[in-house]
Amino acid sequence: MEDARGEGASTAPTYPRHWEADVLLRDGTTAHLRPITPDDAEALQRFHVAQSAESVYLRFFSAMPRLSTRDLRRFTEVDHVDRVALVATSGEDIIGIGRYDRLSPGEHADERERGGGRGGGTAEVAFNIADAHQGRGLGSVLLEHLAAAARERGVHRFVAEVLPQNRRMTSVFRDAGYEVTHAYDDGVVTLAFDIDPTERSLAVTSAREHRAEASSLRSLLTPRSVAVVGASRTPGSVGGVVLADLLRGGYTGRLHAVHPQAPVVEGVLASESLQVLPEPVDLVVVAVPADAVLGVVRDAARVQARGVVVVSSGFAETGPAGAERQRALVRIARAGGMRVVGPNSFGLLTTDPQVRLNASLAPELPPAGGLGLFSQSGALAVAVLSSAARRGLGVSSFVSAGNRADVSGNDLMQFWEEDERTSVVGLYLESVGNPRKFSRVARRLARTKPVVVLKSGGSGGAPPGHAVRTSRAPAEAFDAMLRQAGVIRVETVHQLFDTAQVLLTQPLPAGDRVAVVGNSAALGALAAEALRSWGLVLAGEPVAVHPEADARECRAAVEEALGRDGADAVVACFAPPVGGVDVDVAGVLARAAAASDRTTVACVVGMAGVEPALAATGPDGQERVVPAYPSPEDAVRALVSAVRYAQWRQKDPGTRVAPDGVDAAAARRLVDGALAGVPADDDGRVALELDDAAAGRLLACYGIALEPARTAADVEGALAAAEELGYPVALRFADRALRRRRDLAGLRADIATEGELRRDWAALTTQPGVEGAPVLVQAMAPPGVPVTVSSMEDELFGPLVSFGLAGDASELLGDVAHRIPPLTTGDVADLVRGIRAAPRLFGYRGSPRLDVAALEDLLARTSVLADDLPEVAQLSLTPVVVSPRGLSVLLARIRLERVERRRTDTGSRRVLR
Repeated sequence: MEDARGEGASTAPTYPRHWEADVLLRDGTTAHLRPITPDDAEALQRFHVAQSAESVYLRFFSAMPRLSTRDLRRFTEVDHVDRVALVATSGEDIIGIGRYDRLSPGEHADERERGGGRGGGTAEVAFNIADAHQGRGLGSVLLEHLAAAARERGVHRFVAEVLPQNRRMTSVFRDAGYEVTHAYDDGVVTLAFDIDPTERSLAVTSAREHRAEASSLRSLLTPRSVAVVGASRTPGSVGGVVLADLLRGGYTGRLHAVHPQAPVVEGVLASESLQVLPEPVDLVVVAVPADAVLGVVRDAARVQARGVVVVSSGFAETGPAGAERQRALVRIARAGGMRVVGPNSFGLLTTDPQVRLNASLAPELPPAGGLGLFSQSGALAVAVLSSAARRGLGVSSFVSAGNRADVSGNDLMQFWEEDERTSVVGLYLESVGNPRKFSRVARRLARTKPVVVLKSGGSGGAPPGHAVRTSRAPAEAFDAMLRQAGVIRVETVHQLFDTAQVLLTQPLPAGDRVAVVGNSAALGALAAEALRSWGLVLAGEPVAVHPEADARECRAAVEEALGRDGADAVVACFAPPVGGVDVDVAGVLARAAAASDRTTVACVVGMAGVEPALAATGPDGQERVVPAYPSPEDAVRALVSAVRYAQWRQKDPGTRVAPDGVDAAAARRLVDGALAGVPADDDGRVALELDDAAAGRLLACYGIALEPARTAADVEGALAAAEELGYPVALRFADRALRRRRDLAGLRADIATEGELRRDWAALTTQPGVEGAPVLVQAMAPPGVPVTVSSMEDELFGPLVSFGLAGDASELLGDVAHRIPPLTTGDVADLVRGIRAAPRLFGYRGSPRLDVAALEDLLARTSVLADDLPEVAQLSLTPVVVSPRGLSVLLARIRLERVERRRTDTGSRRVLR
C-alpha cells in the first residue's frame, strides 16, 4: 500500500537516467522502463481509469474510480532515493508501474523485528499491471529493475502487503528466486524478502532473459505473414530482389507487397501502405531509402508487427546524422514492441520446411542442415552462404545483423540453444557490444552445442555503424573470454567451415590421441607432423598401404587404425595413383568410419567438404559422413578444434567462487567514502589512488592480507621497525614512483642483522635524487616464486582479472593469463595453468611444489572484489610470493574511479541500444 508521508520531494530530485531500459517480455515483444516524472500524471490517470474494478481493488484495497489530484501528485513526484517509481510504457501508454517507499526504522513490523535493518534499508513495494498486459512478465521485469535501483540507494529488503486473492502478484515475488516469508494479519498477507542477488535469483533472471530473447527471435524466423515494403518492379531493385527470393524459396506463410502505386508486384497483390493490408503481419522487410525508413517502422508498430528487417543503408555507417537516424529507428521499434534486424542488413532466412523463409538478398535458399549462421557483415554474408553450399553443409537458419542496432549474436545464441534443428553455431563478428553477456550466453550454449567464432579486427575495434564502447583491455582479453566460454576461435572463413564440417558430421573425440592411415607416405608424414605441431598425440606409427592398394587392402588398413588401442580419432590420407576420385576407397573409408565411434577426418585427393561418396549409415541407422579436406594440415587443424572443444566439455566447470570472510558492504562503504568529495580532473574523471593503509583495509574486506610493513624516515626508525617485525627484513622505497624507477636499486632483501640494515639503509638512501625519501620496512616472505595478480575495470569488458609470474616473463614476453568475472573454481584453476611458465608452480625440474591452492584462493578473492566494485579501476598485487606453504602479498596498488556508465551486463534484464 502507498504511504502518505509526503506529497513530493522537498528538494528537486536528480532524474536517474541510467535506470531507463528497453526490456523483452515473456512473449518476445519489447517495452520501455523509466523512472516516473510529474509529466506522467495524465498518462497515469488514463492507466488507472482503464483498469478493471477488481485490479483497482487488489492494488488499493478499496474502490477508487479515479485518482485524486493529491494522489496523482504523490504518485508522480518522487525523490528517486527514498521514494522510487518505475513505469513500463508501450508507445505513449503506461502499461505497468512498480514503486517502493523506504521505511523508517521501526515503522513496519518486519523492520521492527529486524531491529531497523541496515538503518532504513527496508522499503515497501507495490506493483500495478494493466489488465490487457497481464501474463506477459511485466511484474517480474519491473521487480528486477526496482530491486536493482533499491540496492543502489541502500535498500536491501522489500516488504509488500497483498490481499490473499491476489495470487498473481504473490507469484511474482515467490518466483523471483528470493527467500520470501509470509505473515497473515487482519485479512492481509505481508510478504518480506531480501533483494540482494542470490545464486537462485540470478539463475531465475538468466532463465527469463533466455526465454524472452529466444521467443523474440522465433517470431522473426517463423513468421506467419511477411510484408515487403519497397517491393519494386524495377529489375535489380533491393525490394524486388527480396520479394523474388521469398517467392523462389517457397515461403509457406502469407506474403504481401507494399507499393504506393502498383497493384501487383512479382505476381503478389500489393497495397499502398502497411495500414491498409488485408491482415496483420508478423515480419516487415524494409527496402526503402533511408529517409523513409522511420515512417515505415512507425506504420509497422501501428499494425503490431513483431519485427522488422531493414536492408536499407544510410544509417550509422554514414556519419553522425545517420547514427541519429539509427537511434531513432530503434526507439520507434522498441516503443512499438518490435525487434530490429539491421539496418544495412543482408536479411535473414530459415530452411525449416514448415516455413522456408528467405527474406534476404541470397538468390537461393541453402540446403537444410544443422548449421546456424550469424554474420555482422552483409558483404561477407554472400561468401558465408556460398561457402556453406559449396561444401554441402546444410544450414538451419541465417541472420545478417548489418549495423547490429538491435538484434545481435547474443540473441541468436539464445534462440539456437532451444532450436532442435541447429546443432552447431557459427558466428562472424566485427564487434562485440556486450562481452560479459556474450561470455555468459556462449558458455551455456557451448555446453550442449559447439560455437565457432570468426572475429575481425582487434578486441575494441568496430566498423562504421557499430556502437561499441572503447576498451583499454589487452587484445588477448577477447581470446581469453572465448576460451573461458568454450568457444572455438578461427582466423578465416575457410577455417570456420573446416571446423564446422567435423563438428556437424562426426562424434566428438574422446581424447587427443590420433592414428594416421593412408596410401601416401608423404601425406601421412604431413599429417603426423601437423599433429605434433598442434600438441596432439600420435597413436603409434602411421598405418600405410602401398599407393596402388585396392579397396580391400585400404579397408583393412582403415579398420586397423580405427581399432587401434589408445586412438581417439583417425586422420585418413588417400591419393589415387592415376588421378581422379577413387570412389571405391572413399566408400570403404565411409563404411568403416560409420561403424566406429572414433572421430574421423580425411584428406582424399579430389574431394572436399561433405561428399556423398564419403557417407554411410551407422549401426544406429543414422547417416555419418567423413569430412574431406584438401590437405592433411587442414584436416588436422579442424580435428584440433574438435579435440580442444571436447576437452572443455569434459572438464568440470566447477562452481561460482564464493570465498568465506568477505564483507562486501564494508568494502562498498570504504569505496564510497574514499571517492566522496574528490574533485573531478581536467577530463571530468573522479579518481584517486589509495595509500598503502587504505588499500590494505579494502583488501581485508575480501580476506586478502598484506604482509605487515612499517614506514621509516631514518635508520633508527627502520631499526625499531625491524625489531618489531622480526628479522630478516627487506627495505624498499615507500614512494611508489621511486619503486617503479628501473634506474634505482630500490630493494634490499634478506637483511638479518642490525649491521646489515645500517649498511643497506645507507646504500639505498644515498642514491642521487632520493635523499630523505621514506623507506618501507617489511618482514621477509618465505622463499618462493614471485607472481603478479591484477584486475582492471574496462568500459567494454567490465572486470578483467590477470595473472602471471612477476618480472620479465610477464612484462616483456606477455606471458599473462586473463579471465572475466564472475569466475568458477574451474576458471580459477585454468587461470593459474594458463601461462606458459605455469610449470614453475608445480615442481619444475625438482624445485618444490608451491601452494597452488593458496594462490587459487587469492585469485578467487580478487575476482569477487573486481566483480563487486566497478570503481576499482586498477588493482595490482605484486609481488605475491608463493611458497610451498602459503603465500605473501607484499605490495598492493589500487586506483579508484567513479563509474558513470554502467556495466553492459548488470543482472537486471535489458536490451542494450
